[in-house]
Amino acid sequence: MEILHELIAFFAIYGYIAVFLVLIACGFGVPIPEDITLVAGGVICGLAATMDVHLMVTIALLGVIIGDGTMFMLGKLLGPRVKKVPLLKNVFTEKRYKQMQEKVHKYGNRILFVARFLPGLRAPIFMTAGISRRVSYWKFLVMDGGAALISVPLWVYAGYYFAHDLDDLLHWVRQSETFILSILAFILLVWIIISVAKKNKIKSR
Repeated sequence: MEILHELIAFFAIYGYIAVFLVLIACGFGVPIPEDITLVAGGVICGLAATMDVHLMVTIALLGVIIGDGTMFMLGKLLGPRVKKVPLLKNVFTEKRYKQMQEKVHKYGNRILFVARFLPGLRAPIFMTAGISRRVSYWKFLVMDGGAALISVPLWVYAGYYFAHDLDDLLHWVRQSETFILSILAFILLVWIIISVAKKNKIKSR
């Protein structure tokens, strides 16, 4: 995967600060895969003795949460006007806003946790949740931060342990992405079944 090699080369030169800034950009909806960015951060720690992987995980978590939190707060502070912000117009279109409104309304706070594992949908979902003003900033941090505590260490440590075998690493990343999405789909299905069963039980009373 060419983007992985490019990120590794870039991070090898500029280190932690580069990883931090790219992850914030990912939170803004810039089309750079966040999981590959995290993996690349882990790889440079595995290749360079001067880089500490545990520090990289901490910095990556900060970059991810700041990027996500900024999108949420933009939605909260600007409301629907956020769709007119020049840098965000292409990421947050009217059509996508309506789609995200339906998801946030349907799934509530849970969508904030799931969004962390949905590339391309994170920023629109977080902004929509902010616009709705139904979610406090602290609740957002708990949901997003909880998901980040799973995804960020997973990808960074994977890059670190597979740093000397990128072919195996890429194969593992593809398998893990499929596995994670399958787990999320299963959890969502179970939640829908339980919700429908509860509604039917209330109606039958």
